[in-house]
Amino acid sequence: MKTIRILALPALVALALGTLGAQAQSPGTGTSATGGQAAPAAQPGTGTRNLPSGKDDQVARGDRKFIEEAANSGMFEVQVAQLAASKATDPQVKSFASMLVDHHTAANNELVKIANARKVELPAAPKRALRRDIEKLGKKSGAEFDREFVREVGVKAHEKDIKLFQKAGKDVKDPELKAFVDKTLPVLQDHLATAKKLPQAAKKG
Repeated sequence: MKTIRILALPALVALALGTLGAQAQSPGTGTSATGGQAAPAAQPGTGTRNLPSGKDDQVARGDRKFIEEAANSGMFEVQVAQLAASKATDPQVKSFASMLVDHHTAANNELVKIANARKVELPAAPKRALRRDIEKLGKKSGAEFDREFVREVGVKAHEKDIKLFQKAGKDVKDPELKAFVDKTLPVLQDHLATAKKLPQAAKKG
């Protein structure tokens, strides 16, 4: 038994030295657990495109495109609705905007979870054109602001969303993503119907 222990000791020392050597050969590994790693993989700046592609290969190209487009429009509608919730003058428009913030935030959060699980990197912010739309709307005020928000976001943006989700309902391959589409589409349709009932939707000029 003593001989066995004596032979085992050098082996353990060699193993320990080998482990230290491996760590020394890979500088920076100690810091990889800090920084962006604590954030969800789909959040900007975590470099999910550089991760091993094994999981990415399981995401159909059409599914990936839909996730990115839905996230883009969802972020836009949350941001522009937050603006309207504080800036709108008509109580009905303000209430409608607050509802959009709640519903689209919930949908966005669910989409982030789906994207994370599939290593799909989401954009950090809406596309530049949509950010310009928010800035443009922010320069308006009073009844003009209310009217533009209802017509451009409540009606036009949701009509675009509905077409996107209707197409996705037929095309997406991922079962969980399909369930998300089927769950969210009726909410978008309800938003559009509510927007069309607002007086500002009928006004022109």
